[in-house]
Amino acid sequence: MIIDNLENLMQYAPLNPLIEEVWKFMQTHDWKNMANGHYEIIPNRLFVNIEDDQGKQKDEAVVEYHRKMIDIQVPMNFYETYGYIPVGDLPNVPFDTEKDIAKVPNVRPRCYVKLLPGEFAIFFPQDGHAPCISEGSLHKAVFKLLVID
Repeated sequence: MIIDNLENLMQYAPLNPLIEEVWKFMQTHDWKNMANGHYEIIPNRLFVNIEDDQGKQKDEAVVEYHRKMIDIQVPMNFYETYGYIPVGDLPNVPFDTEKDIAKVPNVRPRCYVKLLPGEFAIFFPQDGHAPCISEGSLHKAVFKLLVID
């Protein structure tokens, strides 16, 4: 997991070349004002979901993880707190390979981090994360990047 300010996103491009593509998209599109929806940036490799989510309490948030995709999550209108727990610490649950997600209910994250608009979190396949912990309605961007070996 990485937490930082958007202005520093390019520092992480050596970890996955699609991070540079996210940066380019952010520089060339009015992504903060895009309508909610799914936007393909590089088909089958990189997309962004612009979404509104209802904030949850810590005990309502569900831990999730992915195997093929990396998340870059960006709160846009309000703070968002994320729970974190290593995937290796999670119990075995069914994994939806088509949607590339496992949801692990009734697990408490090891720690929490609060992000403000202008900040981002990168969650790698080894990072269990519980998103959408906040008050009120969240407007956010979730960039999904294919894991590149």
